[in-house]
Amino acid sequence: MNKGLVIKSTGSWYTVRTDSGQDIECKIKGNFRLKDIRSTNPIAIGDRVQISVNTEGSGFITEIENRKNYIIRRASNLSKQSHIIAANLDLCLLIVTVNYPETSTIFIDRFLASAEAYRVPTHLVFNKTDRYSEEESRYLDKLIELYTYIGYPCHRTSAINNEGIDEIKNLLPDKITLFSGHSGVGKSTLINAILPEQKLKTQEISEYHNKGMHTTTFSEMYPTQGNGYIIDTPGIKGFGTIDMKDEEVGHYFKEIFQFSAQCKYNNCTHRHEPGCAVREAVKNHFISESRYTSYLNILEDKDEGKYRSAY
Repeated sequence: MNKGLVIKSTGSWYTVRTDSGQDIECKIKGNFRLKDIRSTNPIAIGDRVQISVNTEGSGFITEIENRKNYIIRRASNLSKQSHIIAANLDLCLLIVTVNYPETSTIFIDRFLASAEAYRVPTHLVFNKTDRYSEEESRYLDKLIELYTYIGYPCHRTSAINNEGIDEIKNLLPDKITLFSGHSGVGKSTLINAILPEQKLKTQEISEYHNKGMHTTTFSEMYPTQGNGYIIDTPGIKGFGTIDMKDEEVGHYFKEIFQFSAQCKYNNCTHRHEPGCAVREAVKNHFISESRYTSYLNILEDKDEGKYRSAY
């Protein structure tokens, strides 16, 4: 029985790099089902697996080892299924653009809440700084101020001007790092700046719609200097949270969790209860309006049992 790491996933085939350094194309054994997770992809990139190799040299994945963490989102509109973006991560870099295309704070906060829920350390990478107008640059400063204050490290990058590239490179040794974000935010261009030998395909965003067009169609891992790996994944349009109970959502917003200790009721949802320290903190600008809106937005999602992919 060989053990290895899933380094590429096309949805039907998985490339597993065995501990002896061989790359083997594998399928999932027919009756393979994961307990407890209803997922569109039972195996995710970054999974540690056991495989049995057949005489033609391809193999079957027979077992998945316990995951230390993962990033998961709701698969699609009205779906009860989830989609695991990647597993066993040391770091996640959420690539964000203020414009070209725009990344909303609701999208950022949903992603960060899920990363908190599954204990994935996350940094925000604000990309395409070379393109922003004066007004957009001021907004960027405000965002960086907000997220740094909450406790998320922030980086400014531009592959065109080579800004921040070395700073990102320094984060990568000895880590499996997920690059995630909307289509069109420049993940592939950034990875090319960090690993020029990979020559990943890149594509301009549609100027007409100001949205990205998918260039990466499957997930793949690339080795970095210093025994690390970068995981490149297809751009994600919306981020539906999954498996969060109402009373837990506030735990995944660091600053809301901090103030909630002073709420009058210990099961306070911070919406309408008397003696709510969180709403008081929003009023006094200790918690930002945008973060509180994102928090309510996740709760609304759950109330309506649907997920609006626009975010």
